[in-house]
Amino acid sequence: MSEDTDRETAVRDAVDRSQSGAPAGGRTIRDRFSADEIFQRIIVAADHEITSSKRELLASALAAGFAITITFLLYASLYASTGGDPVLSALLYPLGFVFIILGDYQLYTENTLPPVALTLERIASLPALCRIWGLVLFGNLVGGALGALALASTGVLSPEAVTAAEGFAEKAIETPWWTLFAKAVFAGLIVAGVVWVDYSLRDSVSRLLLVYLSFLAIPFGNLYHVVVSATEMLFLVYNGELGLMVGTTQFVLPVLLGNSIGGVVLVTVVNYFQTTESRLEAIREGGTTLQLTVREWVLGPFSDSGRSYVPVNDDH
Repeated sequence: MSEDTDRETAVRDAVDRSQSGAPAGGRTIRDRFSADEIFQRIIVAADHEITSSKRELLASALAAGFAITITFLLYASLYASTGGDPVLSALLYPLGFVFIILGDYQLYTENTLPPVALTLERIASLPALCRIWGLVLFGNLVGGALGALALASTGVLSPEAVTAAEGFAEKAIETPWWTLFAKAVFAGLIVAGVVWVDYSLRDSVSRLLLVYLSFLAIPFGNLYHVVVSATEMLFLVYNGELGLMVGTTQFVLPVLLGNSIGGVVLVTVVNYFQTTESRLEAIREGGTTLQLTVREWVLGPFSDSGRSYVPVNDDH
């Protein structure tokens, strides 16, 4: 009987922790993860992300930019067909984000937030974090720009939908800079919350509901996401109704800053500091605490050692 119990315990321990070290089930309650366990899962995901090649990051970011075009297309179309009804017009707004998160594409403020956890732990340097953010944001904007160009030049949108699509950016341009920034901060909080809760879930149905309901809050709350905003702005530019510099500085820039600050603040203040000092022991062999020096953390590849990253696993 004792041998069977020991075997069952060993099997459970093997199931509860994947090869990478991330917990697959909660230690106290199997269906619920503690804050430390969620953090460990985020660290392992970020570890994979930060070691991805530039080509992989850029291709995934482009795909996410194209997916955002679907959100823009459906939002404009439904807005026109429902007479601007604030509820009905937004019902398919989250679809692009569903594709992105369930498809594991790289979207700025979403899949780029987990590496912040590595940086806070001095596992990854600030230059390494900026590398991921820069590549992903660039790919997202290029994908959104190509999608906006296709919508502006192919007649996919009806005349009524074109008017609605142009109205999105025009309304934002008329909004004060700091109001846009504040709205974007709250959108960043929502996205960061999605990231955190997403790593506490283990099935696709729950993730689908999480993504749908969370991103539905953006149009309902009249908030702004930077990649959607850039796509809306570029659509107006392509139609000759707005200058690129004006749209960038008066619309996209405050949204970019607000999303970034809102997301990082939630990860840093709310989630990171609610975890314990032992949050990484389970994914570092022997509970070691290897970290970058302060100089390496700040300078990364430009430091004397040239080291900008400490692998969480021995696989890298």
